[in-house]
Amino acid sequence: MTTSINIKRRSILRFSSAASLFGIPALSLSQLTTATESDPWQRAASIVKQFSKPIKFAKRDFPITKFGAKTCDVITVNAQIASDTEGAIDGEVLTPKPNSHDCYEAIKHAIQACNKAGGGRVLIPAGNWYCAGPIRLRSNVHLHLAANAHVFFSANPADYAKYGDIDCGKNGKLVISRWQGNDCLNYSPMVYAYGENNIAITGEDWSSILDGQGGTLFEDGSGNWWDWKGRKNPKKPILNSEVNVNPNNPENLDLLAPSLTEEAKKLVQGVGDKWRTDSRFLPALSELGIPTSARILGIGHYLRPCMIELISCTNVELKGYKIQAAPFWLHHPVKCRNVHISKVNMDSMGPNSDGFDPEACDTVLVDHCTFNTGDDCIAIKSGKNRDTQFGPTRNIVIQHCVMNSGHGAVTLGSEMAAGIEHIYAQDLDFRNMHWDKDALNTAIRMKTNMNRGGFLRHFYVRNITIPNGVKTTAGFYKPLPDSQIPAQTVSSSAGAVITIDCDYAPADDSVRIRPPVISDIHISNVKVGTVNINGGNYSAYQAFVLLGPVASSYNGKTKQAILPIQNVSIRNCDFGTVRNQNAPWFLHHVQNLQLENIKINGKTYTETLST
Repeated sequence: MTTSINIKRRSILRFSSAASLFGIPALSLSQLTTATESDPWQRAASIVKQFSKPIKFAKRDFPITKFGAKTCDVITVNAQIASDTEGAIDGEVLTPKPNSHDCYEAIKHAIQACNKAGGGRVLIPAGNWYCAGPIRLRSNVHLHLAANAHVFFSANPADYAKYGDIDCGKNGKLVISRWQGNDCLNYSPMVYAYGENNIAITGEDWSSILDGQGGTLFEDGSGNWWDWKGRKNPKKPILNSEVNVNPNNPENLDLLAPSLTEEAKKLVQGVGDKWRTDSRFLPALSELGIPTSARILGIGHYLRPCMIELISCTNVELKGYKIQAAPFWLHHPVKCRNVHISKVNMDSMGPNSDGFDPEACDTVLVDHCTFNTGDDCIAIKSGKNRDTQFGPTRNIVIQHCVMNSGHGAVTLGSEMAAGIEHIYAQDLDFRNMHWDKDALNTAIRMKTNMNRGGFLRHFYVRNITIPNGVKTTAGFYKPLPDSQIPAQTVSSSAGAVITIDCDYAPADDSVRIRPPVISDIHISNVKVGTVNINGGNYSAYQAFVLLGPVASSYNGKTKQAILPIQNVSIRNCDFGTVRNQNAPWFLHHVQNLQLENIKINGKTYTETLST
């Protein structure tokens, strides 16, 4: 294997934590930020103000047609258009005709010329364009899609293992990426940037489309991107996916960590061989302190790339286009600063189709966007396992958006090991338009566990409308064996309008030695409507679920402080009519929950609760 590494990427490639697998200290009470701002929304206003002036680019255009790009003809094919718990949902989509002209080189050269000239606008005119490889953004480049410009990224994984910075031999030429909170070398996202400054992707309107063809049959006929999730699909049995053991992963940890004790190896591997699936093998590498340069995936592995991933970039504008059928997450800025996403239509109903996932970012504004996604609309992240070197995510404002569908409308976590703070969400419409068939699981969701740990503090939410409620049946928490909480009792996966889940999917993480710390969550003015479903008019299964850290899920050797959820307020909210009238909410390990003028099933509550 030969390697070509840019010097500015070396720090991430060398990353390897020296912390012990055992005895990692939890955050103490004294480390919590307890001081409250007199008006936290002033901080939100100051964040918004920073984006009052758009990024300036040189006034010169670089049309891709000047560099050899040609439009293509399209045909209608049958493809997967959505995915649910039962499997694939098929329908008709457009795709380029076989042997269409490849615009990859033309777009690359237009961007390079623009960057070399000192910046400007790379223009993709109206028409259908086939791109068999990633679009790599460079500093001072504004990529603009004209009205009726439709870019189809090839349905061929090999095209995203051809052009990366790092030659990983049989695994392909890969890029530094982050997959569900863990750093790795992997397939390139469809649109990618690393360490760039002043970049933009814009569209004229929502006829300007970036299309990941996530559900379209691969060009070799072997399946599609969404099949790699491993969802049940009787038409296409999956032999290799992120949920199946990958024979390309080692059979044991001896070669990876020869000095590790048998006890520590057992902790990392967990029960059985599930740790050899790609989705669990990568977190195991993080736990072992394996540097990113040795976390080689790509060809022979099945972790889908994001549609747009921007790492270590500053001054980013994403505006006015439509993005559809993404292989995985739609937008994933990592360690970016000053990111503005506005008036973007996110329409992807495949598995893990999160709309916008800022991770380890500082100063982000999300406004006037529309979400129709197969997973969380917005999911704020900050690393997983020991990949916390980029620090916390902070200073994000989300406002004036419409969430048509998704698992969670505004979600924090679950990958939040480095912490999340100062998040503001206001004036949002959680429409839940598919309430009768594929309902919103929960509206405002915070999730972590004893592995993902981290802190979550200073989260403020106000002025939320949820006209069609959320899911009115419970998605129950699955506790570990011998848990102190009985099964089938906590609707933390689905059914509550507000959910704080500090034991999210505990069985997915073998190492559970980092208790989370959750405090200072303040929610007000939430209005929830009802729908006629399952024999009655209901808004949700329960109004809210606060599942604090579950002590029995901890499996470290040393004692840790397992702190309760602290200082939460819910004020001036009408939760409508919940199905579970006997238990309109659930609380575990909670201290100082303040309810003020809360309406549930016609009854008003004002009280302070602790458990």
